[in-house]
Amino acid sequence: MSRIGKQQLTIPANTTVDFTDGVLTVKGPLGTLTKSLANDAVSINIDGSLVTFTPKNQDPFARALWGTYASHVKNMIAGVNTPYTKKLILEGVGFKSEVKGKDLNLALGFSHPVVVAIPEGLTVTAEKNNLTFSGIDKELVGAFTAKIRSLKKPEPYKGKGFRYDTEVIRRKAGKKTA
Repeated sequence: MSRIGKQQLTIPANTTVDFTDGVLTVKGPLGTLTKSLANDAVSINIDGSLVTFTPKNQDPFARALWGTYASHVKNMIAGVNTPYTKKLILEGVGFKSEVKGKDLNLALGFSHPVVVAIPEGLTVTAEKNNLTFSGIDKELVGAFTAKIRSLKKPEPYKGKGFRYDTEVIRRKAGKKTA
């Protein structure tokens, strides 16, 4: 049984949640999020300021979606009230990052600069090789941060590359000299 799906979600005072025709819409002070929850294995009930979830049958697929839908709705409600933020730190000599308009310009030691378009709904700030990503959609913030990190993952010998601010890089010893 889903422990997450059993919980009732409370809707804050300045937030509205609407579920019609398989589309969930959450409006809050920071914006609006919509998500298509077209699979009807789980029913979503909105009563006043409470959201409850119940699986329509007890097959494994419906039970799996039960907690998943609850997590999605919880993240959407939290996102329209407080933005999600993730931070990346770029380490390495000569590595640079800057935001120009809607693009993120990166110098990562390649023969060419790497230019990545910033998606709508995200704000990116770069100050002294510390990148901060923020937005109301948790999935978008996490996916874009992971995409940027994958451009230059941290290597274990010198620690060069992108790392999350909470990430600890396990260092390896280099060659031993005789």
